[in-house]
Amino acid sequence: MVDCDNCASTMWRFLVKSLTVHKDPEIGLVKLIKKKSACSSLRTHSARPGSRAGGLSRRCPPLPAGPPNGRLLLRTSSSSTGGGADTKLAVDFGKQAQKEGRVECDSSVREVVQSTKEAMVALQRRNPAVQPLLAIVQAGEDDILLEAHKEMAGKIDLNIIQICLAKDCTEDEIVEEVLKLNEDSRVHGVYLHLPPASLTSRVLNTLKAEKDVDGISDVNIGRLVRGDLSKGFVPPIASAVLDLLEKHESNLEGKTVLLVGEGHLGLVLQYLMERRGMIALKSNWSSKSHLQKQADAVVLLGGEDIDVPHTWFRPGAAVIRCGPILVTDDEHLTEMSSTPDLGHLIAAYRTQNVVHSYSRWLQEQQYRPWRLRSLKLQPMTPVPSDIEISRAQKPKSMNQLAEEIGLLPEELEAYGRNKAKVQLSLLDRLHTQPDGKYVLVAGITPTPLGEGKSTVTIGLVQALSAHLKFNSFGCLRQPSQGPTFGVKGGAAGGGYAQVIPMEEFNLHLTGDIHAITAANNLVAAAIDARMLHEATQSDKALFNRLVPTVNGVRRFSPIQISRLRRLGINKTDPATLTPQEVTSFVRLDLDPSKITWQRVVDTNDRFLRKITVGQASTEKGQIRETGFDIAVASEIMAILALADSLLDMKNRLARMVVGTSRSGQPVTAEDLGVSGALAVLMKDAIKPTLMQTLEGTPVFVHAGPFANIAHGNSSVLADKLALKLVGRDGFVVTEAGFGADIGMEKFFNIKCRASGLRPSVVVLVATVRALKMHGGGPNNLGLVADGCYSNLRKQIQIAHLFGVPVVVAVNVFKTDTKAEIDLVCQIAKECGASDAVPCHHWAKGGQGCLDLAKAVNEATITPGNFQFLYNIEMPIVEKIRTIAQKVYGADDIELSPEAKAKIDYYNQQDYGSLPICMAKTHLSLSHMPDKKGAPTGFILPIRDVRASIGAGFIYPLVGTVCAELHQEGSSLLPPVVSPVCPEGWGLIG
Repeated sequence: MVDCDNCASTMWRFLVKSLTVHKDPEIGLVKLIKKKSACSSLRTHSARPGSRAGGLSRRCPPLPAGPPNGRLLLRTSSSSTGGGADTKLAVDFGKQAQKEGRVECDSSVREVVQSTKEAMVALQRRNPAVQPLLAIVQAGEDDILLEAHKEMAGKIDLNIIQICLAKDCTEDEIVEEVLKLNEDSRVHGVYLHLPPASLTSRVLNTLKAEKDVDGISDVNIGRLVRGDLSKGFVPPIASAVLDLLEKHESNLEGKTVLLVGEGHLGLVLQYLMERRGMIALKSNWSSKSHLQKQADAVVLLGGEDIDVPHTWFRPGAAVIRCGPILVTDDEHLTEMSSTPDLGHLIAAYRTQNVVHSYSRWLQEQQYRPWRLRSLKLQPMTPVPSDIEISRAQKPKSMNQLAEEIGLLPEELEAYGRNKAKVQLSLLDRLHTQPDGKYVLVAGITPTPLGEGKSTVTIGLVQALSAHLKFNSFGCLRQPSQGPTFGVKGGAAGGGYAQVIPMEEFNLHLTGDIHAITAANNLVAAAIDARMLHEATQSDKALFNRLVPTVNGVRRFSPIQISRLRRLGINKTDPATLTPQEVTSFVRLDLDPSKITWQRVVDTNDRFLRKITVGQASTEKGQIRETGFDIAVASEIMAILALADSLLDMKNRLARMVVGTSRSGQPVTAEDLGVSGALAVLMKDAIKPTLMQTLEGTPVFVHAGPFANIAHGNSSVLADKLALKLVGRDGFVVTEAGFGADIGMEKFFNIKCRASGLRPSVVVLVATVRALKMHGGGPNNLGLVADGCYSNLRKQIQIAHLFGVPVVVAVNVFKTDTKAEIDLVCQIAKECGASDAVPCHHWAKGGQGCLDLAKAVNEATITPGNFQFLYNIEMPIVEKIRTIAQKVYGADDIELSPEAKAKIDYYNQQDYGSLPICMAKTHLSLSHMPDKKGAPTGFILPIRDVRASIGAGFIYPLVGTVCAELHQEGSSLLPPVVSPVCPEGWGLIG
């Protein structure tokens, strides 16, 4: 006779002890210290000596399990006629059967452990950084079950944690712990070792099916019944039963097994046995069916502690009992209680399930093929208004779209039904995944109304994904409310090439611009507050404010230690600073006339361009002139667009220069002590926002820096996430602001330097109306040809400077003639474009952009030879001259005295190796808005030079561009209706 118990002994003897959990601050694991207590506890146990498990720093929930008090007994029925009907089953079997069963069980344990260990070795080779973890949740404290699992876990390199709840824990307490375990990515299996009354439907169905390694949740039982063993788990006790039967009978096919009792275990065993060719019959405990004597094996399911007479079974039948342990003085039972073999077999199968769960988890972490379901379009003629088109299409839910493109549920943060943030952890998960093809949409020098780069971008991704079935992502900038409520009217695209819903796209979105506004204005408030305090307080009082005594201890913060290092003070104890060092530390000594930081607001408000602050009596005479920019003109917006991680963003925010001290030294946001607070305000804004097009293809909307004083491109992070998601053969289509001479040049020289990404092809958007303007007039084919041979050819040449192939997309308007369109396509190819095609996406959606999609795919087949326009170590003046001559066509540059002085200052401050971000009119290749085509023979005047140190570029001011913007040190942009910035990329008013 052989005894099998989940824990090799009674499961309900509780030890009155608990453990106190301590976090290891270095690696986030746990140390365990025994402490007498009646409260619940968490224990972590390593798989091998000297190692420590990835433990949890909190209580965790219980896991569903098999019969909680269950013991599995294997007996071979005796032919003896001795004993009466009241003789207990345990009494009628000899020690020889027990010995044989132990041998068989030992063999099974070795086999399960060996196969599981081999699987673990293979998995650890793929991902050595993660070790699987089993969480055992139990009511009360009993280490017997834990010890059996520790022995198995140690053999296969598995970690275990034990979570002990109170004996009388409530359902709510159990559910709370289960929810915590569900969300902990380190836990790969959960075993709920709880009394049957605690394993309620609510508890079982709270546990994630993929972590239910005992296979007792409704989902997992349903999978087993359906025959889907690829996702579910076979309950360990069921595996042990089948193992014992196989050891008892070499061939089980056709054998009859009687399952006596109720519960899910019987249901699971019935289906598992039938799939193996056995005949599984069901009965209950009260039945004395004659079938019992015909069965080759009988499995007594848990539930009742009753006497079972041997006369119920035919001689030689295997009898397996899964039920409560009979604790008696019987000699055989006492001997069985000391036999842990079958308890180890169940533990071995449970750890095997944990490894299966870990394997599936690893598989989920890999790249997932797309299963994108496109939304159907029914274009109407004439084309309705944009808002009518947007509202007529019902978008997919974000959860559905995320699943279709391979995002995990935990990587998505929903903002309503139609938009969601995507976690940056995706980059770590898919770090080995090859990037897709990188497509930039730029344009020729535009008319004041723009050339439709956004609509081309959206139409192209709709064509690639919905029609050609390539994985593709669009990456767009988030529009400001200034342009939205000005003449530009939003940036969601147009016609049947839109991001939907357009109202949500254009208004607020997920609050990123509001976060930038808050962060920007926090810096402005800190500047004024610091100047006030420095003007009205002593060094000692300032020091006490900056480094207060907390609980009798005064300490420097990490930001303050960083400032001390920059001052050349290598001290960490505030008490050791000399009076002179205290003065240097507490006084920034900002020069009010050289503060470059402005407040911002995200609406058109021209009367805030220049304001006076400090007029209240509480400001104590700290009056100065300042002003407001539009929020998207903040340097923080440019930083958001160029950062490649949260840490990188924090470091860039710290480096932002907000002004100059009276001694001529730059003062940074870190000097003000606000860089950490800025990062906190921006912690959600750094995550790209997922939306979709009219045809259900994915789009990232993230960041919206200006294309004049900033680089005018959507975020590096959005592009990187998208490139991983689309896969090697997919496409990421992103857009650059203004013409190719501005947005594309900055994309290559600034964004590509920051990201390390390399473009595959440039799509150059052109319109007949703009080419006519560059040709010198409104009509006739001659003017179109002149525009092509001047501006279009020059913009193609600019792309070729960087070694990138060009496909020209002719954005067709209903007023264009076929002759005009054909002429543009012909000349574009003559001028070096790989291809040139007309696009009808505005009227037809992705279907109208198929030719462009095919041309883009063809252009990416041959690898380009990307190169930067200039070496980053070139002097500032030479970098400016290179852009002026090679991109704009100028003969040379002319620096004003102020520009020369600024360049000297930046060189002195070691800013000379930053890239250049030219600020000039977008209406001409030159600095003169009225000079169309491709002007030559001009000198490019550089009136001033500014720096965005946090963003990481120098921006020269060319000619009279945005003159109002920079008067008297202001960084304001011109009004929305200005002829210089008609697209609305201008400031407030």
